[in-house]
Order: sequence, then C-alpha cells, then structure tokens
Amino acid sequence: MLTIDAVSRSFGDRRVLHDVSFGVAPGRMTGFVGANGAGKTTTMRIMLGVLAADSGQVTWREQRLTREMRQRFGYMPEERGLYPKMTIAEQIVYLGRLHGMSAADARRSTTALLERLNLGDRADEQVEKLSLGNQQRVQIAAALVHDPDVLVLDEPFSGLDPLAVDVVVGVLREHAAAGRPVLFSSHQLDVVERLCDDLVIIADGSIRAAGPREDLRAGYALPRFQIEADGDTGWLRDQPGITVIEADGRRAVFDLTAGADDQQVLRTALARGPVRSFGPVAPSLAEIFREVTQ
Repeated sequence: MLTIDAVSRSFGDRRVLHDVSFGVAPGRMTGFVGANGAGKTTTMRIMLGVLAADSGQVTWREQRLTREMRQRFGYMPEERGLYPKMTIAEQIVYLGRLHGMSAADARRSTTALLERLNLGDRADEQVEKLSLGNQQRVQIAAALVHDPDVLVLDEPFSGLDPLAVDVVVGVLREHAAAGRPVLFSSHQLDVVERLCDDLVIIADGSIRAAGPREDLRAGYALPRFQIEADGDTGWLRDQPGITVIEADGRRAVFDLTAGADDQQVLRTALARGPVRSFGPVAPSLAEIFREVTQ
C-alpha cells in the first residue's frame, strides 16, 4: 500500500495541502480528481520527492519512502519533459538506463512498450515530429520502461483521442493486474469513472471523499429512479412528489421528494400497463464531484 498520511504543504502564506490522507492499494487503479489548483500535482510531487511536505509523510509498504524506493516508481508529469531532438527509442532507452536498467533490457522493454502503444513503426522518429497525442504516449512509455513497482501519472490521457485512450487504459490495467498500485489524475471524469477501482476527490487542498468507486456511488446516491414501460411515461410529470429529469417516450428518469414512495410510483405505472424495468439510478462521478466540492 502506498499511503499518504496527514500531508500538508504551504507556499509562502498560502496553504495548498491540508492534512491530506489516502491510500493507493496494490492491484487497483485509483483516480485522483479535483479542479485546477486543488492540490493534485503538489501531492504527486511530494510522493516523488520533487517537493517536501511541511508535515505528514508518504510510506510504501509501511516504510517511509527513500530515494531507492522512489527509483522503482514510474512517474509521468503533466508537463511534457521530452528531448525533442532525440528519437523515440533513444529517449526511452536512455530513461530506462537512468533507472538502472542494462542497455539490452532497456532496449527490449522499449521495443515491447512502443509496440503495445502503437508507436513501434515510429521508433526512429524524432519526438518533435510527433503529434501531441503521440508525444503523450511516449511519456507514458517513459514512465513504464523500467517496469515500476508503483505508477503515478499526472493527466495521462490529456491530448489523446478515444482510440488512444483505450490503448493506454489497456496498458495501465495490465500493470494494475500484475499487483502494482496505479494512481492517476484526470479532468476527463468519464474516463476516470470507467477506469478507476478507487476514487479520491480533492478540493481546496483537502480530501473531500475517498474510497472504492461503487461504495462512493452508493453513499452519495440520490433519490433518483429510472422506469421503462410499454406506454408513454409522460404521466409522471403530473404526479405529486416527482420531478422528471428526462423523459423519452417509454423511458424516464425522475427524482422523488422527501416522503414520496417509489413503490407507489411503481404500482401506478403497473396499473397503466406493463413495466419493463424500474429501479434506482446510481449517481455519476460528475454528480458526486459536484456534491462534495460545492
């Protein structure tokens, strides 16, 4: 377990992290989300030793992080830090060597990663000639080349088209399936919702929610229901205690006010004809995010 325990950090008079605590479990994908300036990048930089915490600590397997432990981390910063005149393969091999790999091992890992990321046929091209999306994939390869024990990725999906996102997601899932903790930040909440096992939400330097994705969805569930019937569902608009969110012929999503009975709604629907489905709707990550950060 990678554990962040009561970490605080200030820049001058401005406190940017306030007793931040959460864990990143082995074999699980942890999404780290928050608005710009919420504290995500600062937290990640403290994990990597780029910044020092004013208080608190970061531990890996219950031991305080050392330089040797961090050498086994894979980190992708949000800002691109590639050497534009180097070829893709040269660059990844070089970064692998900096992590202590032999030249042969670094070349083998580089070749395999570039093939997996659909960049194998461009290995000898200079980085500056690549699109921003392909440069992003090179940065992901740089974070993975030494087969790290822990992955920390800051906005790994930025600039990627949907097909490239799917490729990268597949690669990250493989590393998590091998028992590695994977922490990634992203502003693309739909990708986070699809990808993460666990979720951490930060706002104004404080953790507002953290835990398994499905537990959070259950804990922040709204009194919202969905119905699909054989007939038109427009009659719901005239029922007391119901606010229709969306209605499309035979399907509708609606909220219940306090004291309203979902079973009475179902009975009324059945009296009007066959009901194909009826049940609560779990909140989306975007809805949870808005609730805990506003």
